[in-house]
Amino acid sequence: MRYDPNLIVEKDEDVYPPSDDSLLLIRSLDVHAGERILEIGCGSGIVSMHCAVNGGIVTCGDINPKAVALTKKNMELNSLCAAVAETDLYSNIEGRFDTVIFNLPYLPVDEEGDLALAWSGGEDGLGPLPRLISGAHDHLLPGGRLVIVVSSLMDQDALRSALEGLDVKVLSELPLFFERLSVLEISL
Repeated sequence: MRYDPNLIVEKDEDVYPPSDDSLLLIRSLDVHAGERILEIGCGSGIVSMHCAVNGGIVTCGDINPKAVALTKKNMELNSLCAAVAETDLYSNIEGRFDTVIFNLPYLPVDEEGDLALAWSGGEDGLGPLPRLISGAHDHLLPGGRLVIVVSSLMDQDALRSALEGLDVKVLSELPLFFERLSVLEISL
């Protein structure tokens, strides 16, 4: 998708703002009209808004209630439609989707608080990735895909182990001065 800088994106100091990883994810996705999209960890809603602009039927959610409120507000400000829920991964999500998107909390740190949940991936940086993968079978339509952002700062052995046996394709990469971000498409 093409990033649209004209979308209105309000911010909240307690919600992860659109950043390099968000823009990389948007630019890596190819969304078609009618595609059923689930974005987990929607933050400000920037990725979900772009999916909706491109014709996706969007459901999104976040564990942070302030992110849920902000995403709803940003959708309304842009006259876009999405079902938005407070959820811990799939806990409050119903239905099946063509694509499940998650800009994972991938930094190998243990920090607490609603905002820290957006980046704190625990000691190995995998965070909720194993649970995301194990629950995907119940939420993806046949032929569906997971699209995630990962970092070179994650424990690479743990990441390889989590992805073992899955069909993984690198959609794009972004080298930064301290890490390399990658967008992965996973087919189950």
